[in-house]
Amino acid sequence: MPGSRVLLCLCSMTCCLTLLLAARNTILHFGPCRISMSMSEIRAGFTAIKANIQARDPIRSLSILSHPHSLHRVQSSDKCCIVHKVFNFYVDKVFKHCQTENSYVNRKISSIANSFLSIKRKLEQCLNVTSAAMKSLGELDILLDWMEKSS
Repeated sequence: MPGSRVLLCLCSMTCCLTLLLAARNTILHFGPCRISMSMSEIRAGFTAIKANIQARDPIRSLSILSHPHSLHRVQSSDKCCIVHKVFNFYVDKVFKHCQTENSYVNRKISSIANSFLSIKRKLEQCLNVTSAAMKSLGELDILLDWMEKSS
């Protein structure tokens, strides 16, 4: 009888812990990729510094991610690859060049960067590199057309 109480207690604690972790993390679906991440933690970190960061933006008349032909038009089968590339860009380029004189803002940026790095690593595990490479090479003409139209 005492052993069953301990087992019941352990099962209850495990269920509670699982529910708490599930409440903090969101499972996001990017085509074939499924990533567990704490969106609320990342959002809270960004919300805390958003006004400060946006006030430093020297090009306010242009938005990269909200263009009508950007992320919202990505096909489901391509989302994993696109998200992986976006996270690579943020981790490799954006966060490395976003230091301020404000240590609080820097800590928030670092926290968000660490979350992105963790997500990027998870995406690498579910990404079929050969398929992504063939897809990218197969659509090279789209990039070349866009580049020629830009000149």
